Amino acid sequence: MQSHQLSSGDVIVDRRADYARMLEEGGEPEAAAELMEQALELVPAWAAGWYRFATYLEKAGRGEAAIEAYRRTIALDPEDIFGATLKLALLGDTTIPDRPPSRYVERLFDDYADRFETALVDKLDYSVPQKLAALVASTGRRYECAVDLGCGTGLLGPEIRGRIGRLEGFDLSQNMLVKAQEKQVYDHLAQADLSLEPDLSGLFADAARDRADLVTAADVLMYLGNLESVFAIIGELAASGADIAFSVEDGGEGGSFHLAPSLRYAHSEAYVRLLLARHGLEILKVVKTVIRKDGGNSVSGILFLARKPA
Repeated sequence: MQSHQLSSGDVIVDRRADYARMLEEGGEPEAAAELMEQALELVPAWAAGWYRFATYLEKAGRGEAAIEAYRRTIALDPEDIFGATLKLALLGDTTIPDRPPSRYVERLFDDYADRFETALVDKLDYSVPQKLAALVASTGRRYECAVDLGCGTGLLGPEIRGRIGRLEGFDLSQNMLVKAQEKQVYDHLAQADLSLEPDLSGLFADAARDRADLVTAADVLMYLGNLESVFAIIGELAASGADIAFSVEDGGEGGSFHLAPSLRYAHSEAYVRLLLARHGLEILKVVKTVIRKDGGNSVSGILFLARKPA
């Protein structure tokens, strides 16, 4: 089946698609779309090709045609590993989904794992691990067991390892977990999907309720919209008196969350405060700060330090 392949399986079509990409990168999205349309006439079941065609149409200002192409992508790839659902939402064709497709996030980070740290740290001035670690350090506590949700390549692990007895990391992407393992700072690493309902026996290997006295989530919640399931999971994992440290992209005043053009979600401080209160978590500190660069612009974020009452 070709619907999940980045290659069309046809050498001639792939060459046309590569040339279309060059045209788009050269500032000619209309020409790129025309060439991509010709390629798709030869391989009409190529989902990745339809997604690329849709992006060229969108950049050429042909919104309605782009919507049709994104719809075709989803028809050929129901798991939506390209995130066409998110694109349709930004174009106003559908409502903003509560969360992105899990397979889209998994593929995104599986593909990104090898260059993740170079791109994020060296080029985008990513600073959340250091800032979140400083927030944790401000408690003056030493923790027996910490659970790092959405640990990625393990950038937070080395920053907090010195005050942790047992450090566990969970992530949706296996390739990211391989990179985290190379750091040799986690005692346990496993795959988990935070977008699912909080069934710990299904989400976390060797899971036990109320076992963590520190739960962290560094730059993972922006890949989820509705955070109810995440805070339910945190509530299950956290022991009485546990600290919870996490970051979100700043969604501004009012509302709850919105989907940004980057295909990441931004959450308002008011929304996060509401959820923390709903799940019985007390806020200790809130810090607004720049968390990274994106397209040369600073991305604002909010760091939270909360505690589960003893």
